[in-house]
Amino acid sequence: MTELTNNGRDCSSVTVKFTKLFINGQFLDSVSGKTFETIDPRTGEVITRISEGTREDIDIAVKAARHAFDFGPWPRMPPSERAKIMMKWAELIDENVEELAALDTIDAGKLYHMCKAVDIPTASNTLRYYAGAADKIHGEVLKMSGKFHAYTLMEPIGVVGHIIPWNFPTTMFFLKVSPSLAAGCTMVLKPAEQTPLSALFYAHLAKLAGVPDGVLNVVPGFGPTAGAAISSHMDIDKVSFTGSTEVGREIMQAAAKSNLKQVSLELGGKSPLIIFDDADIDKAADLALLGILFNKGEVCVASSRVFVQEGIYNEFEKKLVEKAKAWVVGDPFDPKSQQGPQVDKNQFEKVLSYIEHGKRQGATLLTGGKTLGNKGYYIQPTIFSDVKEDMLIAQDEIFGPVMALKKFRTIEEAIKSANNTRYGLAAGIVTKNIDTANTMSRSIRAGTIWINCYFAFGDDVPFGGYKMSGFGKDSGLDALHKYLQVKSVVTPIYDSPWL
Repeated sequence: MTELTNNGRDCSSVTVKFTKLFINGQFLDSVSGKTFETIDPRTGEVITRISEGTREDIDIAVKAARHAFDFGPWPRMPPSERAKIMMKWAELIDENVEELAALDTIDAGKLYHMCKAVDIPTASNTLRYYAGAADKIHGEVLKMSGKFHAYTLMEPIGVVGHIIPWNFPTTMFFLKVSPSLAAGCTMVLKPAEQTPLSALFYAHLAKLAGVPDGVLNVVPGFGPTAGAAISSHMDIDKVSFTGSTEVGREIMQAAAKSNLKQVSLELGGKSPLIIFDDADIDKAADLALLGILFNKGEVCVASSRVFVQEGIYNEFEKKLVEKAKAWVVGDPFDPKSQQGPQVDKNQFEKVLSYIEHGKRQGATLLTGGKTLGNKGYYIQPTIFSDVKEDMLIAQDEIFGPVMALKKFRTIEEAIKSANNTRYGLAAGIVTKNIDTANTMSRSIRAGTIWINCYFAFGDDVPFGGYKMSGFGKDSGLDALHKYLQVKSVVTPIYDSPWL
């Protein structure tokens, strides 16, 4: 295992400018005056204190969003004007890419060079994608059997509550905000309590870009208080949530008990990567390692279950372990680092507890399984073999750098194992045989199937789950449509020469 690298920049070199709630175009203290700590996972030390939003603050934010929707200019301006403001926001993001990347690095332990090169530019491009869609929202003209003219309108759903996770603070912010803005909605967004810093900076840039007051409100806080207030609020028309299946269930219950608001959920995953005998072993090993170690395994679609056909299994396992031992874990500001720290102490301890479960239940630890360094939340890349499908490490979403490796013989066995999970978010297939690829992609119950690739996302590609991985899509025009509702309009036709 490569030693922990620590050649990055110090937390003190990153200035945090925004720490208060952003409501109705202003940065405000919370009603209670409470604050909470946000922690640097590289060291476990406090970065700063953030205003803590609670139910009272959510109420104020919802009132602002409701007024902006019912009486403000955003839903009423020409869609092309909304698009111009969104394009301006994207430009401002690009101009501040280094500062934004640094915020996600100190707050989430994400690799600085990846945030700068991928996460932040991708977010601004997502804004541009939906800005381009804003003036292409339209209904249909319908043919009725009687003397009537009918058509549909696509109308913004209203006030939206967004609750986003900590693993991709920037990406998730814009996957939610961009399509709902394009649709003409107003919103209240709660960032994860672990990673509020970039969300508040984005709110500041939105104001500079010309997003009207009340359209975007950002309220940091905790799930049981601020998140619960959003889910149960009688004046929020829809909730969009990305996070755990357990919390998703609570949000559905709160929505049902309040005003039956619409809900879309992108939840947990236990994604399989199936590698067949005809695969290029070296490339397959690289793909498998990327699939579980990218973003330190804190990815909902991480390929945490890897199934390898018996003909290449031994050679694959050997190569995989060699590559894992050479993987560089270290300070996320160090350009040589391939993996930073887990997001916080709770997640760090959760991952370590699953590693112990794997050992106790009889899986073979091939490599890793230990912490690195004397401070921060760093964990070695960890690979288990001899994993049985009823083991916790094969069933539960660990959300860390822990792979469960298993051998299979036939395509039928691979399909059965791949589907032996309560989740259905994604899957990967590695093969040179088009028939095998087609059979597998149609047999696995998951929302995204990657063939000879992994983590291939795109703004135009709908993303969402099957089974207990949730419902509703992020990305693509499907995401735009979930913030719209269809209205049918019918009028009589008199003395028309045709119907």
